[in-house]
Amino acid sequence: MKHEFKQTEPKWQKRWEEAKAFRTGEDAGKPKFYGLVEFPYPSGAGMHVGHIKA
Repeated sequence: MKHEFKQTEPKWQKRWEEAKAFRTGEDAGKPKFYGLVEFPYPSGAGMHVGHIKA
């Protein structure tokens, strides 16, 4: 079965826009936060089985 994304995508884009699903609120009273997640190199060099559980 082939998915016709050109038919379904506009429907969901409209629904998400109306619901403001991807909008964030700004609260100047909160302290600033910066989160950085670093992923390992694609080669996986230096990794071991314990990294899977982390």
